[in-house]
Amino acid sequence: MGDSIRAAAQRLSAVSETPRLDAELLMAHALGVERDRLLLDPSRFAVPAAFDAFVARRMAHEPVAYIVGYRDFWTIRLGVGPGALIPRPDSETLIEAAVDHFGQQTPKRVLDLGTGPGTLLLAALAEWPEASGVGVDASAQALAYARGNAEALGFDERAELRQGDWAAGIDERFDLILCNPPYIGEAEPLMPDVRAHEPVSALFAGTDGLDDYRRVVPDLPRLLATGGAAVLEIGATQHISVRRLAEDAGFAVACRKDLGGRDRALILTIA
Repeated sequence: MGDSIRAAAQRLSAVSETPRLDAELLMAHALGVERDRLLLDPSRFAVPAAFDAFVARRMAHEPVAYIVGYRDFWTIRLGVGPGALIPRPDSETLIEAAVDHFGQQTPKRVLDLGTGPGTLLLAALAEWPEASGVGVDASAQALAYARGNAEALGFDERAELRQGDWAAGIDERFDLILCNPPYIGEAEPLMPDVRAHEPVSALFAGTDGLDDYRRVVPDLPRLLATGGAAVLEIGATQHISVRRLAEDAGFAVACRKDLGGRDRALILTIA
């Protein structure tokens, strides 16, 4: 077992920045067990026939999350697949910022604009069991994953999922607004597994990556409740550009860095 994982990791190093982790996740998936159980006692397992096929798919740049069908995020597990943007650890920065903002209080109503497979909305509902919220996405395919995830987590009565164009048609005010919009410029280079497999509509936002901020940010003041916060994910070089949009809309702005020390989330409050 150990030799098979090491050999796979060596092969995967040609296509992945985390080859050992990929090999372990693929082996655990082939065995139908959790990765921690595999690592605890690998000698008890025989290498399943499906493992080589999973490694071959990863060698063709298919994302691990699509192969295994899920991605762990914050405190929850989210089902994902083609058509849904894969949750990234960097996006947990938005939940961390929201937790810090509210402290011992609970944001009773949460809005997640561009929810994808329900990533930020469902993480927030897991963090605050008394909260409810709305997730909006333009993609019916992504929303199908979001609804499945809400049901699997037992949040389907607290999470309303709508197909829509950002905040168009929403007239409620929310204590917490979360948004991870597309923010990659059309000419920016991307890893092949991202560019070839994940939904283009969830990645690219015009030549400078700011097109969707220009639409979303001016609409936020009418949606944010008194004492609330809107938390936006940004690209590592977009702090100043998005801050200016937010300040022009009347917000006070703070920035939170991700674990890699990169600017990752802007926290918007009423100035």
